[in-house]
Amino acid sequence: MTPNEFFANNDNVYKRKYDALRAFFVDNQKAEDVSSQYGYTLSSFYSLTRDFRKSLKSTSCNDLFFKEYHRGRRVVNDAGDLDNMIIDLRKKNYSHTDIVTIANSHNYSISYGYVYQLLKREGFAKLPRRRKVEKKNLTPPEITPSVSERIDFDEERFSTSSAGLLLFLPLIKKYGIDTLIEESNYPETNAIDRLPSILSFLALKLSNVRRYSCDDLWCMDRGSGMFAGLNVLPKSSWFSSYSHRVTKDMNIDFLKKLHSLWLKEGLLSDTSNLDFTTIPYWGDNSHLENNWSGKRTKALPSMLAVLAHDPSSGIIDYGNTDVMHDNENAVVLEYLDFYTANPSDNHKLKYLVFDSKFTNYQNLGKLDDKAIKFLTIRRRGKNIVEKINNLPQGSRKRIRVESSGLKKRTIWVYEEFVVLKGYSEKANGEIRKIRQISITGHGKIKPAIIITNDFDLSIEQIVRKYARRWLVEKSISEQIEFFHLNSVSSSMVIKVDFDLVMSILAHNLYRLFALDLKRYSHLSDINIYEKFISNSRSEERRVGKECRSRWSPYH
Repeated sequence: MTPNEFFANNDNVYKRKYDALRAFFVDNQKAEDVSSQYGYTLSSFYSLTRDFRKSLKSTSCNDLFFKEYHRGRRVVNDAGDLDNMIIDLRKKNYSHTDIVTIANSHNYSISYGYVYQLLKREGFAKLPRRRKVEKKNLTPPEITPSVSERIDFDEERFSTSSAGLLLFLPLIKKYGIDTLIEESNYPETNAIDRLPSILSFLALKLSNVRRYSCDDLWCMDRGSGMFAGLNVLPKSSWFSSYSHRVTKDMNIDFLKKLHSLWLKEGLLSDTSNLDFTTIPYWGDNSHLENNWSGKRTKALPSMLAVLAHDPSSGIIDYGNTDVMHDNENAVVLEYLDFYTANPSDNHKLKYLVFDSKFTNYQNLGKLDDKAIKFLTIRRRGKNIVEKINNLPQGSRKRIRVESSGLKKRTIWVYEEFVVLKGYSEKANGEIRKIRQISITGHGKIKPAIIITNDFDLSIEQIVRKYARRWLVEKSISEQIEFFHLNSVSSSMVIKVDFDLVMSILAHNLYRLFALDLKRYSHLSDINIYEKFISNSRSEERRVGKECRSRWSPYH
């Protein structure tokens, strides 16, 4: 190309714009001639001249036509503050994910690649796999988290390690849980409304956050904040102060609303499994009673809580931490009052299944008077065990029942009808018997003795119905470990009864999520979290206004 051809060529957009405007303003050519010569329509050329006059008021001519472009990566931070922060965090053994999370919370838009290239250039080796104890003992970053505030879901771009939490928002909206929260009596603050407050607690529960480790990390994550409708989650001190404003009546009222919802959605069957669980306490325990902890195989100062679990859907329907030794026998009747509190609900409860020490024989008689069927285990005395062991082999019946891993086990059963002191005596003087089924060959040293007031179901059905409770005990233990109910000692002090309600709601959201997953509905909460929720860790999420209708319950 010759010099004359270069200046006559108008392929370059900026050069063509410059030549057209010069011909119009300097050479005083007509707009019709200029637009025809340089390939503009007349209206677009007039718009070009208008924008040119407007641009001259705010910038220089050189910025319009002769911009200087820099090759290579865009400079993120000229002052070097960001690079210094990244290097300082790596020296404290923070991972790429942690560093990007902290940077995004302070309005730095960086990628994992930028962090990797910077650390590689500075000579840092690959961070080895860290154990949970090492993560717990990380030196907190000397960075003040952003103040939590409501967001408008404007279009923005950020990285998060908690994008999987957004999968729960459609479930919250579908079942109207957001409406129940807004209509509840839970407190709210001037800065954070009721719904974002409760969702902030849920964000920690659903994401398996151990409250006593690395508080500054989860309160900087933009994805967790977005789940609650905030820029970031509040700091740990806010969680403590909020929970202390929650009363027992607020929790019971909210559980009743959830109970009506589960009934309406058909998620509660005619059977409910009741069980006690121990929540240890490591502070001043002078006001607490000793309770047996199966997790630690010893009795220790703790709070005794009761849970009601549906064996079909896995929904936990009821929870209460206000159980003492002198009233634990009456818990079964309290749950019955809770279940039937709302007369407008379509009650389906027919069976209660619980352990031998859950209540006494007198309360079993009260359940029978209320036409509630029960299944429980009779306490095994020396004489009873000796009598069962001496039964002739021909008097027993062999059946097969479900076991773990979709397997079946062969056991021997013996059925009889007996009289129990405290149960058999009716107020009118009549004597009633109870159905007793003795089980041997189940792998235990002592036989198991099932007692029930159901005379209609077959022996196989009775045994299978109670065998499902043995599986439920393991399930409840897994949920408690996942939601850290047995690890309440932390810098974030949460009232135990409120913490239990939030754990129940988080568990039920996992169950609702699992029910929509074919072939995965049997998985525990921790397995669902690891397989589906924690997978989206290093993706950049483009958040726009369409999220209001797709993800968020705020609309």
